Amino acid sequence: MNAPPGVSAEKQRRREHIKTADNIPEPDGRLRKSVFWPAALLAVGFVAVTALFPQWFSEQISTVNSWVVSSFGWFYVLTTSALVIFCIWLGFSRLGKTTLGRDDEEPEFGLVSWFAMLFGAGMGIGLMFYGVAEPLTHFATPRPEVPSPELGGEGGAVTPETAEAARQAMTTTFLHWGLHPWAVYAVLGLGVAYAIHRRNRPVSVRYALEPLLGNKVKGAAGDLIDVIAIIGTLFGVATSLGLGVAQISAGMAHLGIIDDPNSKALQVGIIAVITLIATISVVTGVGKGIRYLSNLNLGLAVVLLFTVLFLGPTLFIMKDFVFSLGQYLQDFFHLSFLTMPFQGDAATEWLGGWTLFYWGWWISWSPFVGIFIARISRGRTVSEFLAGVLLVPALLSFFWFSTLGGTALFREIFGGGGLIGEGGAVDTNTALFQMLQDLPGGVFLAGVALLMVVVFFVTSSDSGSFVVDMLASGGSQEPPTWSRIFWAVVEGSIAAILILATADPAAALGALQTMSILTALPVLLLLVAIAWALVRALSAEHHRERRLEHQMMREEMLRDSVDATVQTLAHGGARPRTEPSFVGRGGPRRTPAAEDGDGATRA
Repeated sequence: MNAPPGVSAEKQRRREHIKTADNIPEPDGRLRKSVFWPAALLAVGFVAVTALFPQWFSEQISTVNSWVVSSFGWFYVLTTSALVIFCIWLGFSRLGKTTLGRDDEEPEFGLVSWFAMLFGAGMGIGLMFYGVAEPLTHFATPRPEVPSPELGGEGGAVTPETAEAARQAMTTTFLHWGLHPWAVYAVLGLGVAYAIHRRNRPVSVRYALEPLLGNKVKGAAGDLIDVIAIIGTLFGVATSLGLGVAQISAGMAHLGIIDDPNSKALQVGIIAVITLIATISVVTGVGKGIRYLSNLNLGLAVVLLFTVLFLGPTLFIMKDFVFSLGQYLQDFFHLSFLTMPFQGDAATEWLGGWTLFYWGWWISWSPFVGIFIARISRGRTVSEFLAGVLLVPALLSFFWFSTLGGTALFREIFGGGGLIGEGGAVDTNTALFQMLQDLPGGVFLAGVALLMVVVFFVTSSDSGSFVVDMLASGGSQEPPTWSRIFWAVVEGSIAAILILATADPAAALGALQTMSILTALPVLLLLVAIAWALVRALSAEHHRERRLEHQMMREEMLRDSVDATVQTLAHGGARPRTEPSFVGRGGPRRTPAAEDGDGATRA
């Protein structure tokens, strides 16, 4: 087949190789029963057991979590940091030149639109919930840095509520919201993007492992991969819903709408209403309206961010952003591999409540976010994909925390305080609203923040159920409506049952954190396998390119040889000579072939 205009023969051969490898039929929109039913039974079984035996469940899950944190915490830390290093290496390697699509394909979205969608993927309930609360908490209760008292230490090297505590608070927050979560998303997203754009596979995690498993991804092994991705996504989204409902009820109480924000009946009712709204969006086909609402929410987030920046301590915020970014880069490797082996139980508890929870949450969310960024990245090279996914959302998150968290720290250090309670207690549910109330128009800003949390709640439920349903339908982007409703209800039920099964809001948050850590472990193993599969696939394609180049060189040499032979035969067996013109010190010199002995030119 001739190459189209502007496309080299080499690129055309690579394109044809990719096309001929595509022997997987398009998804027909029907459920893949071998994926749907195992995932559904596991999810519904979890809800049923938790509802019937809440006390037993709470005790067992706490025991298992303690064992996982103490026994595998180092593995979460090591592997997540290794994924960051892997992404940086891959982006700078020769393998990064591969296009996610045809070789001559332009990006589907412009750079600005793509960056905006990447930020939208990372912007969610978490940044609203922890934007103020996390820096304040680390400021009031710094992480352990020396052995705990039972091991002969003083229990902490950093004095709470000091300048050094503020520095550590921001760098720790940057660790949790910086390169690490986006490296997790990037690995899964890149694996899926390569499969769907480069090899024209259905949108499914299983095909990211095709370079390792081959045709096994079509069978039980592939089904297991998708079931793991579904369970991880369900609990990742449920964690976000649980955090969201806690902040919604706290915001309503702060604005005087309700009296008791800790009412379980109220919180379960909020989950039910939000799930109903998400379900209606599925049934009535107003998905576009939800997307428009999500875009509006993104705009509100930008407005809120810059309003706080200009109404708050602007100069301090900018200094804090620049300084904290430098400290994060300086302490990057120290923080990335922070396991605190000499600090005893205090360190284990801190890691389980913060770093390991975050790593588990991000890993659980990786199928959800990874599939989204894969779908919007057609036409990007691997290097462009990794640079955009790693850097842009991380920098925007840093600026978000520097603005909201920095404003709160400024108030505590140089202002009237009031955001930190006795004993260093920080109310994570109300910290954002308390910070906003001291700014001009604080009540209005608090109302905007509450609206944003509600919309993030709705879009997370709606989008999460769509991704899960797509995985359960073999990658179909038009899965059955009834099953999407089913998954939306399951997500809401998981969040609700974890709230009902615990004694108080703090315990509910702990249960959500625990489930994120536990369900993330099998997904983390998938991420390691996907990274390996990516290297294998990209390396094989690179070697194939080299072989094609060498083959083309040999073919060109053969054509030249054939052409020379044909010309020789055409001249009666004498090879025609192309004589060079020699220019020396004495000017042009005639060759013997061009002159007779007396200097006359031959006829």
